[in-house]
Formats: sequence, C-alpha cells, structure tokens
Amino acid sequence: MTYKIGILDQSPIFPNKTAQDALQSTVELAKKAESWGYHRFWVAEHHQSDDLAGASPEILISHLLAQTNSIKIGAGGVMLQHYSPYKVAENFHVMEALAPDRVELGIGKAPGGLNASTAALRYGGTGNDTSFEERFTLLQQFLSNDIPEDHILSEAVVHPKIARTLPTFLLGASVNSARFSARLGANFVFASFLNGDETLLEETIHAYRALHPHGKFIIAVAAFAGTDQQAAEEEAEKYNIYKVTFESGRALSVASLDQVEALWRQTNEPFEVKEQKVKKIAGTQNYVKEAFDRLAKTYDVDEFIVHTPVLDEAKRLQSFQLLSVLNKQHV
Repeated sequence: MTYKIGILDQSPIFPNKTAQDALQSTVELAKKAESWGYHRFWVAEHHQSDDLAGASPEILISHLLAQTNSIKIGAGGVMLQHYSPYKVAENFHVMEALAPDRVELGIGKAPGGLNASTAALRYGGTGNDTSFEERFTLLQQFLSNDIPEDHILSEAVVHPKIARTLPTFLLGASVNSARFSARLGANFVFASFLNGDETLLEETIHAYRALHPHGKFIIAVAAFAGTDQQAAEEEAEKYNIYKVTFESGRALSVASLDQVEALWRQTNEPFEVKEQKVKKIAGTQNYVKEAFDRLAKTYDVDEFIVHTPVLDEAKRLQSFQLLSVLNKQHV
C-alpha cells in the first residue's frame, strides 16, 4: 500500500502571538515539511480573521517557493468567486515560471470570510455576476489555452507561457462538486475535516471516478499525532467549528464564537448556529497510521492532505514531525 501526504496550513495565530509570527511559522513549517519528506504544502485563504493570517495565498506561495527547493507549494484554496479567472491564471503562471513543476492551484467555493470582507473584496468590480461554475470553467479554459472561439474573451491568452498545463484541484465536500470537477478534468480534494461522513465520501469518490477515472482524488483530513493516545485525543477534542445556517438556506462554517458574533453584527439576515464536531484522527503515530492505511485501502486513494487545528504550536509541530514518518514508509 502506498500513499503520499501533504500539509494544509491555515497560518493560525497562536495564543499571545501576532499575525507576523503566524506567517513566519508557516514559512518555517514549509521548510521543515520539505526536510521531513512531505509531498506538498498548501496554504489557505481567509479574510478579516483574528485567528488566521493567510489572506493572500498567491503572495505567500511565491515567498514559500523562494524559501524551499523541491516540495510542491499550492493554494488550498483560492476563493475564485471574488476574482477574475484570468488574473488568477496569470498569477499562477508567473509563479510556475519562477519555480517550474512545483506550483499547484487549489480552488475553493466558500467566501473565505464574513459578510463585510466579502463585500469589500467585490467592491469596485465590474458587476459581472457570473456563477462559480462559470468562473471555474473559464479558469480551466484559460489554463489550457482552450477558450471557445465564440466566447467574448476568446482573444485573451494567459502570459507568461509555461511548459505545462498547471494542475488544478477543486476543494469540496459533496457529490455535485466532485461531478463538476470531474467533468472539467480537474483533480478533487474531499474536505473530510468539514464533513467526515464516510458514506458521503464513498459516494463522492464513485461519482468522481465514474466521470474522470484517471483524475487525482485526495482526502483532506484533520489529524493530530502525539506520543500518548489519551493525551492526543484530549488535545484534539478542544477544537471544533460552528455551522451557521441562514434563513435563505445559505450556510458557512466558522472557527470561533467570536466570528459568530462578528457575523451577527454584519448581517440583517436571521441565522442559526450549531457547534459541529470536527472529525479528527487523533492518537499515537501508529494509531494515525492505521487510520490512514484503512482509508487508503477502503477507498483506493493514494494521497492525503493533513489539517491540524491545534493551537499549541509545539504540539502541532511535533505532530507533523511524527506524521512525516508515514511519508517515508509509503513513498
């Protein structure tokens, strides 16, 4: 059984630390991840957050590429609903030209922030109210230089030109997202740390592979490893998310009650809040290995990307070091 492991780092701001400290911790973690043998290192996009410092994955990725030598660096992910697909393609082409064969483009559907930051990101735009599906389709066409001749943007070509078509990954946790990704020939990352229902995971994998059998399907898991089983479980149990459901049916997840309060101040739409347990794989190194082995065998997947929502910086770093052994055992 073989599989590869990557890291998804959201640049958490640890207690009594600053956002600058958080970004420097991300840089140091990327360097360590490379030395420990991790396959990829992705950074996230969040806006107006007191807990997370990664507001601009493109800028952070370019810095991480300059600070590392071989590990793949990517976005997990760029929140495409806010941006021009053409500009996103240009940004990632520039990074690929600077660090060939190391750049990966993950795309997310969520806003990455609350109402005020979402409105600010869209303020002053062209007013072109295209759907996410249209934007992602157009992004794929720009990256492959395959814009239909009858499209209004058919004359637009992404520069600088690069030697390969950049790999794209759609991040999601639903069958519909997986089918959409497969139809466009994109890779798919199932956010198991947001929805740990394995029945849904199985359905999503089958739906994706039925349409795109040779595409890459990665499971993003919340995992934490320690030297003691009970202590690791207790540490991981401290961290959950809050599911916010608006009266209109729109839903989003936030990481803290402070964010719930901020959302309450920014919207007039009624909503409900439920604390949601994050499904975590927590325990000793061997316990986590056995869990990964089971998932890999059961669902025939060969890659995982690990999210570790733990605010003890030393324990979090130790966890990534412990889990790095799995890479060395399975690459």
